[in-house]
Amino acid sequence: MNQTSLNAVELEIARNRLESIAEEVGTALIQTSYSPNIKDRRDCSAGIYGPDGMLISQAEHIPLHLGLMPTMIKNALATYGTENLVDGDVLITNNPYLGGSHLPDMCVITPVFWHDELIAVVANLAHHVDVGGITPGSMATHATEIYQEGVRVPPVKLFDRGVLQRELFSVLLTNIRTQDKTRGDIMAQVAANRLGERRIQELLAEWGTQRFGQSTRALVDYAARRTAAAIGHLPDGKGTFTDILEHDGNREHPTEITVTVEVSGEHLTVDFTETNDQVSGAVNCSWAVTEGCVAYVIKLLTDPTLPSNAGLMEPITVHTRKGSLVAAVFPAPVANGNIQTSQRIVDALLGAFHEFAPEHVPAASSGSMSIMTIGGFDETTGQYFSYVETYGGGQGAMPDQDGASAVHTHMTNTRNTPCEVIEREYPLRVEAYQIAENTGGAGTFRGGDGLIRHLTLTRGKAQVVAGTSRVTTAPWGLAGGSDGTPGHVIRHGTDGDEPRESMTRFEVHAGEGITIQTAGGGGYGTA
Repeated sequence: MNQTSLNAVELEIARNRLESIAEEVGTALIQTSYSPNIKDRRDCSAGIYGPDGMLISQAEHIPLHLGLMPTMIKNALATYGTENLVDGDVLITNNPYLGGSHLPDMCVITPVFWHDELIAVVANLAHHVDVGGITPGSMATHATEIYQEGVRVPPVKLFDRGVLQRELFSVLLTNIRTQDKTRGDIMAQVAANRLGERRIQELLAEWGTQRFGQSTRALVDYAARRTAAAIGHLPDGKGTFTDILEHDGNREHPTEITVTVEVSGEHLTVDFTETNDQVSGAVNCSWAVTEGCVAYVIKLLTDPTLPSNAGLMEPITVHTRKGSLVAAVFPAPVANGNIQTSQRIVDALLGAFHEFAPEHVPAASSGSMSIMTIGGFDETTGQYFSYVETYGGGQGAMPDQDGASAVHTHMTNTRNTPCEVIEREYPLRVEAYQIAENTGGAGTFRGGDGLIRHLTLTRGKAQVVAGTSRVTTAPWGLAGGSDGTPGHVIRHGTDGDEPRESMTRFEVHAGEGITIQTAGGGGYGTA
């Protein structure tokens, strides 16, 4: 192998070898996890990083996770200090102020040593069904500070030289409602990383450290060149767009997300500094989430095959303002920032690009990951349960085709929880799960339709937290296309049906339930 560069064949071999390891880590996690949220919905992501946290390769999982994990891994390693790591150590953290998303997303980080030298890091991130806090599921919309959202874990050793730190683990689990599920899921994360560690060591035995380092640097350089070239194919120009997040978690409170994007040759500059300040409710998000949205949008608009490693962001400059909705600082609550705000960041970015590159931009999609959590203490089993699921909606129509119906769009890429699994795992009955017909916007190409999920509690009582968006606003159409139909949330009580706000919480008793209908996507072109 050439000592200064890789040829095209060598580059593809390196890319596929490293990406396959990340994919295998993710597959192992999914197949060995305990909670339906991970094993069925696949609410998890995995990647390989350099000793300093430089992203090398990722599995094709959830855009939001994949976009923010490089920042989180880099900051976690810097905070803990790589000089304090030895073979057999495993770190765990969920701190959103280090670049995480929200507290349920636990990140497990495993250093990979070769002949006593730190060569790489394997990391995966998974959404746990509970991490404490004021509501089961740890996704309270009405939190006003981070302490109400659950246990916040700084980067600490879960394993020290291969030995589980049982006292630390006990403290963590004692503050979590779903201890058995959480214990199993965290151990699955650890085991999946160990598989990745073995695969990297096998690669090091074959390649050696010099070739491994050369290959990872070449892949990052390759991604930077590819991204720069992709940006260069966009027209030069500048656009500014403001979209509205309609609810702050506590009340209807329109909050502006304003972004200016500028393409100049092969460089992209993105400026969010005019976005409104962080709010008292749980829709704030870290600046790492915002950067992840930018990375996603540039792939969406140019070339979805762009390699997802550290080189992707090299030709891109992102400006945020600390203390704003999209760059929140302590002690801002953040539980629903990725669920709601990340999707609106994408909408704002698409609106800005449409100002000067309209042929690349689709109409707005449903605008929310649309989450529902239902949890409580089940007297029959003597244990807490916590149902967590996000729902798809209508995809915005594109300049050349209709939008898809009832799908996860933009920053989310999970599956659904099968109805049979819901009724087996929880005291819930699925009354309806269907496409919300004719909710997509009309146009030359139609927006996709939203979906409907109706659940009833079968015994006991439970707390419900529901969060969607585009209820008082609608996903916008483009080029004369109609807006999509807004979504809605309904509480089904013994005294009748009650429409609720887009972000809401309430208690239900046996026989009562909830319906959530997600918004349809915007249409494209004059019908």
